[in-house]
Amino acid sequence: MNALPRLLVLTDRSQLRLGRGLLPTLAECAEAGLTHVVLRELDESPEQRAGLAEALAALGLVVIAAHTPLPAAVGLQLPAAGSCNTSFVGLLAPSERPDSRCNSVLHLGRSCHSPAEVAQAAEDGFGYAMLSPYSLTESKPGYGPPLGPEPFRDLALPTYALGGITPDNAAEAVAAGAHGVAVMGAVMRAEEPGQVVRDLLAALATTAVTS
Repeated sequence: MNALPRLLVLTDRSQLRLGRGLLPTLAECAEAGLTHVVLRELDESPEQRAGLAEALAALGLVVIAAHTPLPAAVGLQLPAAGSCNTSFVGLLAPSERPDSRCNSVLHLGRSCHSPAEVAQAAEDGFGYAMLSPYSLTESKPGYGPPLGPEPFRDLALPTYALGGITPDNAAEAVAAGAHGVAVMGAVMRAEEPGQVVRDLLAALATTAVTS
């Protein structure tokens, strides 16, 4: 089984610094030790997203597709329950599963905003969850009050802390019970994205994980 990593990076090319491209940015992250990426770019056509997934896989990254399956992805991250009309059962239909690569298994995740939603995701058969917002986030200003570390204790699924995660609070989230952290803005907006990934991985490495 392809184990879940401690760090996920979510893409959002709109947050990149002027002159930066998404693929070169993710190449720097991969060189810095990133292994898994959640491909968003939901404004792109299915064909363009499929091409991006292929290119990211060619960098050696494990690709998790947001919202809809992509051929090069070995995982699928779905939005919070009730925010789309997609059937979970349909997503698991053989014709709709992302292709497995390198003997990987399907990573199937759900975005959540409360421990109750994480519990429901577990009942629905998801393999992991993202719980947000952990802290104040520049990517979605005003998006709900921060949850902080407390809700991450004793969750029913391996759960990633998302929202306002930086190298300064990543270890705190994992120490509280998160399986790992999911990061978008701190990497996408960075002058040196690879260094942010290194700092995140170093922070996570110092923390004992109980999940």
